[in-house]
Amino acid sequence: MDVTATAVTTTAVGTGVATTVDARGQSCPGPLVGVARALKGAARGDLIEVLCTDPGSKSDIPAWSKLTGNELLEASEDEGTFRFVVKKA
Repeated sequence: MDVTATAVTTTAVGTGVATTVDARGQSCPGPLVGVARALKGAARGDLIEVLCTDPGSKSDIPAWSKLTGNELLEASEDEGTFRFVVKKA
């Protein structure tokens, strides 16, 4: 799947998550590119949810968060879908 095809959805205030990046079906670097793009348009403190199926994301997203200074608040897996919540620094 083309990296530019990452779905980004902005949700209403009050749900906690400001933006969801749906990178399911994409391999590296798709999920990272999607979250990086979402964070560029986000305000400090916004929460970005990342949904992906690439097993490499289990190590890539946490390492990327630490490297960029953004805070990884949640990492979980449910039936092959990985969910991460990143708070913009």
